[in-house]
Amino acid sequence: MATEAPAVPAAVRGRAPRRRGRGTRSNENLAGWLFVAPVVVILGLFLLLPILMALWVSLTDWNGQGSPFTGDVPFVGADNYTRLFAEDGLDRRDFMTSIRNNIYYVGIVVPAQTVLALGLALVVNNRMLKGKGFFRSAFYFPSVTSSVAISVVFLFLFANSGAVNKLLGLLGVTGPQWFADSRGVLHLLLGALGVDTPPAALTGGGPFGLSWWDWFSGPSVAMVSIITLVIWTTSGTFMLMFLAALQNVPVTLDEASTLDGASRWQRFRHVTLPLIRPTTFLVVTLGLIGSWQVFDQVYVMSQGDPAKTTLTPAYLSYRTAFRDFDYGSGAAISFVLFLIIIVFTLIQRRVMADRDPVGRRRGWWRRRAPEGS
Repeated sequence: MATEAPAVPAAVRGRAPRRRGRGTRSNENLAGWLFVAPVVVILGLFLLLPILMALWVSLTDWNGQGSPFTGDVPFVGADNYTRLFAEDGLDRRDFMTSIRNNIYYVGIVVPAQTVLALGLALVVNNRMLKGKGFFRSAFYFPSVTSSVAISVVFLFLFANSGAVNKLLGLLGVTGPQWFADSRGVLHLLLGALGVDTPPAALTGGGPFGLSWWDWFSGPSVAMVSIITLVIWTTSGTFMLMFLAALQNVPVTLDEASTLDGASRWQRFRHVTLPLIRPTTFLVVTLGLIGSWQVFDQVYVMSQGDPAKTTLTPAYLSYRTAFRDFDYGSGAAISFVLFLIIIVFTLIQRRVMADRDPVGRRRGWWRRRAPEGS
């Protein structure tokens, strides 16, 4: 026996169904914005606003007197930028010299600290190693020590009569004058081979006001000491990142590849490295950004000397603004440095892009294993 449905009033029949989720979702969005509003305001006042103010200063000829936002400050537009690239003069030569020095610095520091950090992480991640806590603390200790204090210690180590030259003397090698010799490492090697004067083809004009002989000089011995310091002090931090990534690698994959006959190097290359690729990208990116921003070691140890062979863009920006009182050019250098970091980061991201799925590479040993294994 069929039952009749209850009658629905006409006013209710013509009413659209109410969407209960819309009000809840809007309340959640409002609550989220209220939670992040203090951080947004703080970042806007103390990060975004100073960046915009510095960008305006880079377009003026402000000398630090008074406010840069008054009509008395000359507006020069892009002149501060064109002097760094297009106009012959001391500004362009100093800037290009700092770029050359930093290119050598980045080219040595980033690969060296990445490889050293990964090696240290593999050592402390070894299950057979005893005293892991001690080694982790010892490797990480230089990273938490004051960079100024370590820089002062390295000044004594690399002095003309310091410990480094004493050790070289025991080996029969005469140590260089680390912070007085302006010759590059490549020039020193060529000098040891009897090439003391540059070839005529390299003495001509090179790009951006520097000769090819200057571009191919290599880092000076003073820059080498700074590079050694930075590699030693930064590898501990990146070691912890690699260690966290290694501990997340499934043990079953390593054991399966071992049973299939993979050697230790094959397991590291085809199993471990693909799985820690995101961490490697993070380490290289942070190392690249930090290497282009090197300042405190240069400020304490050399201040750009000898003969501007340790001059970096970050230190040049500081010196131009706060010593030469040319705040417009100093701000322009800092924004050019910012663009350089962005470009190199994008290039590095494209180069290290993961084109092969990790899952496809996990079974590489099964494809290579002999039949019946």
